[in-house]
Amino acid sequence: MRDAVWWFIVLAEEENVTAAAARLHMPQPTLSRRLARLERRLGSTLFDRRGKRLHLNEAGRLYAEHLRRAHAELAAGEQAVHELAAHGPRVVRLGFLHSFGTWLVPELIQRTRQTDPGVRFELVQDAAETITAAVLAGAVDLGIVSPRPREAPVSWRRLLRQEVRLTVPLTDPLARRQSVGFGELRDREFVAMAAGFGMRQLLDEACATVGFEPRITVECQELDTVAGLVAAGIGVALLPESPDRHLPAGVTTVALTGIDAAREVGLIWARGTVLPEPARRVRALATSR
Repeated sequence: MRDAVWWFIVLAEEENVTAAAARLHMPQPTLSRRLARLERRLGSTLFDRRGKRLHLNEAGRLYAEHLRRAHAELAAGEQAVHELAAHGPRVVRLGFLHSFGTWLVPELIQRTRQTDPGVRFELVQDAAETITAAVLAGAVDLGIVSPRPREAPVSWRRLLRQEVRLTVPLTDPLARRQSVGFGELRDREFVAMAAGFGMRQLLDEACATVGFEPRITVECQELDTVAGLVAAGIGVALLPESPDRHLPAGVTTVALTGIDAAREVGLIWARGTVLPEPARRVRALATSR
């Protein structure tokens, strides 16, 4: 199928029937007849003839541009079929943080299946460090994590930036404030995510920025649990703003100053790895949102 367009691409590059025929390993008269039939069918010349030399005219340049795109798509289609035959079903193994499981990941899967219904997903939810390790081990193709891994040899593309706010009970005096300097929290007790989670790393780094260690009363593995513990008066917490998060009754959030109160969310994959075609498609869709 690709040969049906490739001959014209070669002729457009060479602008010489003899040279193009040699590259295509076909007789020169055969190539000349193909060109003549094509121009008759299109009702337009595609080359200006100057002696034995051909020069693409405007119509020829336009036609060649479209054929190059068609040739690339045909090549991608053939590669996809080869991969399917070699590896079976078209599966994308995607790891992500728990907090992205109710909005970001479902949205990405929906967009993927709208463009390619044959793609199937295998999902893994865990802490950022665990997802990064799984990517490096080849256990998953892609990971959605926050913050960006600094030491691990992974490639990264930013997907979005989430504001991080202080979460306090409505009974807390800070609840009446428009903003709170992070240094004011030196003597507060925190509800925090366990070590290895991105929000825990953000808390530890924020505390280090202003010169204190957090006093953590409870560690957990779900941001919704963090919010519930804050509502119970167990401590204050840092939570990212999310389009799907509904805080429990008796809780509010306050803006923070004195630190970079935001987290970067991004897509990672093992550096230097050639991803399977379905994973490349998901990567392209995720980074175009």
